[in-house]
Amino acid sequence: MLKTAPFSTRPLYLQVRDLLVARIVAAEWKPGGTLPNEVDLARELSVSPGTVRRALEEMESERLIYRRQGRGTFVADHTSEELAIRFTNIRTSKGVRFAGEVAQAELSAGDAKELEQKRLRLRPGMRVIRIHRVRKSANIPFMVEYVSLPDSLFPGLSDVREVPHRITLLAQQFGLLLGRAEEQVRVDKADDEIAKELQIATDTPILSLDRVVYALDGRPVEWRLAKCHFGEEVYWTEMT
Repeated sequence: MLKTAPFSTRPLYLQVRDLLVARIVAAEWKPGGTLPNEVDLARELSVSPGTVRRALEEMESERLIYRRQGRGTFVADHTSEELAIRFTNIRTSKGVRFAGEVAQAELSAGDAKELEQKRLRLRPGMRVIRIHRVRKSANIPFMVEYVSLPDSLFPGLSDVREVPHRITLLAQQFGLLLGRAEEQVRVDKADDEIAKELQIATDTPILSLDRVVYALDGRPVEWRLAKCHFGEEVYWTEMT
Protein backbone atom coordinates (compact mmCIF):
# COMPACT_ATOMS: atom_id res chain seq x y z
CA MET A 1 0.00 0.00 0.00
CA LEU A 2 1.21 3.49 -0.84
CA LYS A 3 2.00 5.52 2.27
CA THR A 4 1.85 9.27 1.81
CA ALA A 5 2.92 12.07 4.09
CA PRO A 6 0.07 13.76 5.99
CA PHE A 7 -1.49 16.64 4.04
CA SER A 8 0.84 16.02 1.09
CA THR A 9 0.07 18.34 -1.83
CA ARG A 10 2.24 16.40 -4.28
CA PRO A 11 0.10 14.76 -6.98
CA LEU A 12 -0.53 11.08 -6.31
CA TYR A 13 1.10 9.91 -9.55
CA LEU A 14 4.31 11.73 -8.56
CA GLN A 15 4.21 10.08 -5.14
CA VAL A 16 3.96 6.74 -6.95
CA ARG A 17 6.86 7.78 -9.19
CA ASP A 18 8.98 8.64 -6.13
CA LEU A 19 8.22 5.29 -4.54
CA LEU A 20 9.10 3.34 -7.68
CA VAL A 21 12.35 5.28 -8.10
CA ALA A 22 13.25 4.57 -4.46
CA ARG A 23 12.77 0.86 -5.10
CA ILE A 24 15.08 1.04 -8.13
CA VAL A 25 17.70 2.88 -6.07
CA ALA A 26 17.38 0.19 -3.39
CA ALA A 27 18.19 -2.37 -6.12
CA GLU A 28 14.82 -4.12 -5.84
CA TRP A 29 14.75 -3.93 -9.64
CA LYS A 30 18.14 -4.15 -11.36
CA PRO A 31 19.20 -2.23 -14.49
CA GLY A 32 17.70 -4.04 -17.45
CA GLY A 33 15.23 -5.83 -15.18
CA THR A 34 11.47 -5.96 -15.72
CA LEU A 35 8.99 -3.99 -13.63
CA PRO A 36 5.66 -5.55 -12.64
CA ASN A 37 2.81 -4.62 -14.96
CA GLU A 38 0.55 -1.63 -14.29
CA VAL A 39 -2.32 -3.69 -12.90
CA ASP A 40 -0.12 -5.54 -10.41
CA LEU A 41 1.57 -2.32 -9.28
CA ALA A 42 -1.80 -0.61 -8.89
CA ARG A 43 -3.10 -3.47 -6.79
CA GLU A 44 0.04 -3.51 -4.63
CA LEU A 45 -0.02 0.26 -4.05
CA SER A 46 -3.82 0.56 -3.75
CA VAL A 47 -4.06 3.15 -6.51
CA SER A 48 -5.71 3.12 -9.91
CA PRO A 49 -3.95 1.71 -12.99
CA GLY A 50 -4.25 5.18 -14.51
CA THR A 51 -2.20 6.66 -11.67
CA VAL A 52 0.49 4.02 -12.15
CA ARG A 53 0.45 4.67 -15.90
CA ARG A 54 1.06 8.40 -15.36
CA ALA A 55 3.89 7.63 -12.93
CA LEU A 56 5.53 5.31 -15.46
CA GLU A 57 5.10 7.88 -18.23
CA GLU A 58 6.87 10.42 -16.03
CA MET A 59 9.72 7.98 -15.39
CA GLU A 60 9.95 7.17 -19.09
CA SER A 61 10.25 10.87 -19.94
CA GLU A 62 13.13 11.03 -17.44
CA ARG A 63 14.72 8.01 -19.14
CA LEU A 64 14.62 6.03 -15.93
CA ILE A 65 12.70 3.23 -17.63
CA TYR A 66 11.87 2.15 -21.17
CA ARG A 67 9.05 0.11 -22.69
CA ARG A 68 9.04 -2.63 -25.29
CA GLN A 69 5.78 -3.42 -27.02
CA GLY A 70 4.56 -6.84 -25.98
CA ARG A 71 7.51 -7.40 -23.64
CA GLY A 72 6.98 -5.01 -20.74
CA THR A 73 8.63 -2.13 -18.89
CA PHE A 74 12.34 -2.24 -18.05
CA VAL A 75 14.71 -0.32 -15.79
CA ALA A 76 17.18 1.71 -17.85
CA ASP A 77 20.76 0.49 -17.70
CA HIS A 78 22.54 3.41 -16.06
CA THR A 79 25.99 1.97 -16.73
CA SER A 80 25.44 1.49 -20.44
CA GLU A 81 27.23 3.18 -23.33
CA GLU A 82 23.92 4.80 -24.26
CA LEU A 83 23.91 6.73 -20.98
CA ALA A 84 27.55 7.71 -21.45
CA ILE A 85 26.64 9.19 -24.82
CA ARG A 86 23.94 11.32 -23.19
CA PHE A 87 26.64 13.10 -21.17
CA THR A 88 28.83 13.70 -24.23
CA ASN A 89 26.67 16.22 -26.01
CA ILE A 90 29.15 18.15 -28.18
CA ARG A 91 29.07 17.30 -31.87
CA THR A 92 31.03 18.39 -34.90
CA SER A 93 29.34 20.11 -37.82
CA LYS A 94 29.02 16.63 -39.37
CA GLY A 95 27.06 15.36 -36.36
CA VAL A 96 29.85 13.23 -34.87
CA ARG A 97 29.96 13.16 -31.06
CA PHE A 98 33.16 14.72 -29.87
CA ALA A 99 35.04 14.39 -26.56
CA GLY A 100 38.69 14.68 -27.56
CA GLU A 101 41.55 13.32 -25.46
CA VAL A 102 42.45 14.25 -21.90
CA ALA A 103 45.94 15.69 -22.11
CA GLN A 104 46.23 16.83 -18.52
CA ALA A 105 44.36 16.10 -15.28
CA GLU A 106 44.95 17.35 -11.75
CA LEU A 107 43.19 16.09 -8.60
CA SER A 108 42.75 17.93 -5.31
CA ALA A 109 40.35 18.09 -2.35
CA GLY A 110 39.13 20.69 0.12
CA ASP A 111 36.17 22.35 1.79
CA ALA A 112 33.37 23.24 -0.62
CA LYS A 113 33.37 26.86 -1.73
CA GLU A 114 30.18 28.89 -1.75
CA LEU A 115 29.29 28.18 -5.38
CA GLU A 116 30.13 24.48 -4.98
CA GLN A 117 27.83 24.36 -1.94
CA LYS A 118 25.04 25.88 -4.01
CA ARG A 119 25.45 23.71 -7.11
CA LEU A 120 25.99 20.45 -5.18
CA ARG A 121 23.60 21.24 -2.29
CA LEU A 122 26.32 20.96 0.32
CA ARG A 123 26.52 22.48 3.79
CA PRO A 124 29.43 24.71 4.86
CA GLY A 125 32.39 22.60 5.91
CA MET A 126 31.52 19.66 3.66
CA ARG A 127 34.36 18.57 1.41
CA VAL A 128 34.64 18.18 -2.34
CA ILE A 129 37.03 16.51 -4.75
CA ARG A 130 38.18 18.78 -7.56
CA ILE A 131 39.41 17.66 -10.97
CA HIS A 132 41.05 20.03 -13.42
CA ARG A 133 41.29 18.68 -16.97
CA VAL A 134 42.50 19.94 -20.33
CA ARG A 135 41.15 18.21 -23.42
CA LYS A 136 42.92 18.29 -26.78
CA SER A 137 42.17 17.35 -30.37
CA ALA A 138 45.00 16.94 -32.88
CA ASN A 139 47.28 18.14 -30.05
CA ILE A 140 45.42 21.46 -29.81
CA PRO A 141 43.63 22.28 -26.52
CA PHE A 142 39.95 22.99 -26.98
CA MET A 143 38.42 22.55 -23.50
CA VAL A 144 39.34 23.30 -19.90
CA GLU A 145 37.18 21.49 -17.33
CA TYR A 146 36.69 22.21 -13.64
CA VAL A 147 34.87 19.33 -11.97
CA SER A 148 33.62 19.21 -8.36
CA LEU A 149 32.37 16.01 -6.70
CA PRO A 150 30.90 15.56 -3.20
CA ASP A 151 33.55 13.74 -1.18
CA SER A 152 30.86 11.85 0.74
CA LEU A 153 29.68 10.13 -2.46
CA PHE A 154 33.17 9.19 -3.66
CA PRO A 155 35.06 8.06 -0.54
CA GLY A 156 38.75 7.49 -1.14
CA LEU A 157 38.72 8.99 -4.63
CA SER A 158 41.13 11.76 -3.63
CA ASP A 159 43.77 9.08 -2.97
CA VAL A 160 43.44 7.49 -6.42
CA ARG A 161 46.20 8.27 -8.92
CA GLU A 162 44.07 8.00 -12.07
CA VAL A 163 40.41 8.99 -12.12
CA PRO A 164 38.01 7.92 -14.91
CA HIS A 165 37.25 10.81 -17.25
CA ARG A 166 33.54 9.97 -17.53
CA ILE A 167 31.03 10.52 -14.76
CA THR A 168 29.27 7.34 -15.92
CA LEU A 169 32.35 5.25 -15.12
CA LEU A 170 32.85 6.99 -11.78
CA ALA A 171 29.23 6.45 -10.83
CA GLN A 172 29.46 2.77 -11.71
CA GLN A 173 32.64 2.42 -9.65
CA PHE A 174 30.98 3.92 -6.56
CA GLY A 175 27.57 2.28 -6.96
CA LEU A 176 25.65 5.42 -7.98
CA LEU A 177 22.76 5.33 -10.45
CA LEU A 178 22.67 8.41 -12.67
CA GLY A 179 19.42 10.07 -13.60
CA ARG A 180 19.34 13.45 -15.31
CA ALA A 181 21.64 16.36 -16.09
CA GLU A 182 21.02 20.09 -16.32
CA GLU A 183 23.33 22.20 -18.47
CA GLN A 184 23.53 25.92 -19.12
CA VAL A 185 25.37 27.14 -22.21
CA ARG A 186 26.51 30.72 -22.76
CA VAL A 187 29.07 32.74 -24.69
CA ASP A 188 31.92 34.03 -22.55
CA LYS A 189 35.35 35.62 -22.93
CA ALA A 190 38.62 33.91 -22.05
CA ASP A 191 40.37 35.39 -19.03
CA ASP A 192 44.17 35.29 -18.78
CA GLU A 193 44.26 31.83 -17.17
CA ILE A 194 41.85 30.19 -19.62
CA ALA A 195 43.51 31.91 -22.57
CA LYS A 196 46.88 30.48 -21.54
CA GLU A 197 45.52 26.94 -21.20
CA LEU A 198 43.62 27.10 -24.49
CA GLN A 199 46.51 28.85 -26.26
CA ILE A 200 44.35 31.74 -27.42
CA ALA A 201 44.33 35.49 -26.86
CA THR A 202 42.75 36.97 -23.74
CA ASP A 203 39.12 38.05 -24.32
CA THR A 204 38.68 35.61 -27.22
CA PRO A 205 35.02 34.49 -27.35
CA ILE A 206 34.59 31.01 -25.87
CA LEU A 207 31.73 28.68 -24.98
CA SER A 208 30.96 28.11 -21.28
CA LEU A 209 29.17 24.88 -20.31
CA ASP A 210 27.83 24.67 -16.75
CA ARG A 211 26.45 21.20 -15.96
CA VAL A 212 25.13 19.40 -12.89
CA VAL A 213 24.57 15.63 -13.04
CA TYR A 214 22.09 14.11 -10.59
CA ALA A 215 21.76 10.63 -9.18
CA LEU A 216 18.56 8.72 -9.69
CA ASP A 217 17.40 9.76 -6.22
CA GLY A 218 17.92 13.46 -7.02
CA ARG A 219 21.26 14.06 -5.28
CA PRO A 220 23.79 16.14 -7.26
CA VAL A 221 26.85 13.99 -7.95
CA GLU A 222 28.92 16.19 -10.26
CA TRP A 223 29.26 19.87 -11.11
CA ARG A 224 31.29 20.56 -14.22
CA LEU A 225 32.26 23.97 -15.58
CA ALA A 226 33.86 23.72 -19.02
CA LYS A 227 35.43 26.49 -21.09
CA CYS A 228 35.64 25.64 -24.79
CA HIS A 229 37.24 27.10 -27.90
CA PHE A 230 36.88 25.23 -31.18
CA GLY A 231 38.76 27.51 -33.54
CA GLU A 232 37.19 27.88 -36.96
CA GLU A 233 35.32 24.57 -36.75
CA VAL A 234 31.59 24.66 -36.08
CA TYR A 235 30.32 22.56 -33.18
CA TRP A 236 26.93 22.26 -31.58
CA THR A 237 25.54 20.87 -28.37
CA GLU A 238 22.57 18.57 -27.84
CA MET A 239 20.45 18.48 -24.69
CA THR A 240 18.66 15.17 -24.01
